[in-house]
Amino acid sequence: MSLWRLPAAEQARGIRAGEWSAEEVMRSVLDRIAQADPDLRAYCTLDDSALDAARRADTARRVGEPLGPLHGVPFSVKDLIPTAGVRTTLGSVAHRDWVPAEDEIAVARLRAAGAVLVGKTNARELGYGVVTDNALFGSTRNPWDPRLTAAGSSGGAAAAVAAGMGSLALGSDGGGSLRVPAAVCGVFSIKPTFGVVPLYPSCRAPLRVGLDSWESLECIGPMSRTVADSALVLEVIAGFDAQDRHSAAPGSVTWGVPDAERARGLRVAYSPDLGIAEVAPEVAGVVRAAVTAAAAALDWDLTVVSPRLPALPELRETFLATVAMDTDRSALRRLADEVPVSADIRELVDRDWTAHEFDRARVARRAVHDAVHGFSAPFDLLLTPATAATAFPAGLRFPRDGECGIADGRQWSPFAFLANLTGQPAASIPAGRTAAGLPVGLQALAPRFGDPLLLDVAQAVEELRTPASCFA
Repeated sequence: MSLWRLPAAEQARGIRAGEWSAEEVMRSVLDRIAQADPDLRAYCTLDDSALDAARRADTARRVGEPLGPLHGVPFSVKDLIPTAGVRTTLGSVAHRDWVPAEDEIAVARLRAAGAVLVGKTNARELGYGVVTDNALFGSTRNPWDPRLTAAGSSGGAAAAVAAGMGSLALGSDGGGSLRVPAAVCGVFSIKPTFGVVPLYPSCRAPLRVGLDSWESLECIGPMSRTVADSALVLEVIAGFDAQDRHSAAPGSVTWGVPDAERARGLRVAYSPDLGIAEVAPEVAGVVRAAVTAAAAALDWDLTVVSPRLPALPELRETFLATVAMDTDRSALRRLADEVPVSADIRELVDRDWTAHEFDRARVARRAVHDAVHGFSAPFDLLLTPATAATAFPAGLRFPRDGECGIADGRQWSPFAFLANLTGQPAASIPAGRTAAGLPVGLQALAPRFGDPLLLDVAQAVEELRTPASCFA
């Protein structure tokens, strides 16, 4: 049996039952990485102690120690998230040798639940951009077609999970960095409600230049091939921690096993384009078919909506100004003058931002929050495409104009960052594939603290689809 093919929940069950050992699961995943990663470049650092940690997990089981829900299960961590004793480069030449002294809270909680770190997955430099390449490790490729991008900035995580190089990955999302790569790599991911998963030290402590960016936008969340696996991770990593000054109050969310039956009879808003975006016809068709099928099977009261939002350029300006406000731009500018940086960072630090622009963005962000709340209040959730186009050639920041079915390539990801501005939970659910076999994602947004509802809906959609994998 190829143990790397199994979902995390099944790997954990077999380890607890003694059907296989944690070491056997880890060796299977490492063998899969050795086979698949040379073409994909999903991993940038492997943890040299992974096999020893797996053996310790097996010893703990043999001597009767209490076992956590993920005991012995391998997991990976995006290279923007600190891991004690394991190199964390942030995708930056300036940080290429940094080895943190402490784990991110979510990493520590996964380890406490018995999960075993495999290694770090590639990321866009400091998270600035929706592709995954950097001067240290190159470009992460899409498992469905290695000529194409895995998107980003959690592209290494998405490619690793999609290709079977670990059933669980931890990533981060400041403007779609979990959901966008999940969509184009055909896996599931959820950005939780802002504050539900505590962050520390990432985004909260100025340990390294750029690490503390994305203060009011960033969330950490899971990627997996099944909804149930992501739900299992969220139950472990969510919950109040006083180290995070934005941590949600205890009991804000009650977790449980996703249940498709709870997704029946919902009032659902569906917007093919949010009234602001151009969507590639084939992407629009795949998403529409998935929404129509789910509505019929689950008895949804489905309403097609076109909300009144600011034009896309204005929304992007609000988002970019928010990113700039969250960033120590002086320190980042000094870093950019000392080492080569990505075009995304260069554009941010070279722009002469004004107080008026920041004031306008703060007001606009409040207006966006109110507008989204207003049009979605009568509904249980809002559905949109996850991206406007499918994966495009690796090495590019965005598709060329006129390619991938949209006129303006820069606008290929117009949907995801909205949920970061509002703090809502949002998930990218595999919706189907194009005629060329490329994955398409369906985005679902719920009210704040509606994370369990998103998991129920995603479970229901998952059960309606014929499973597909790039390694079948």
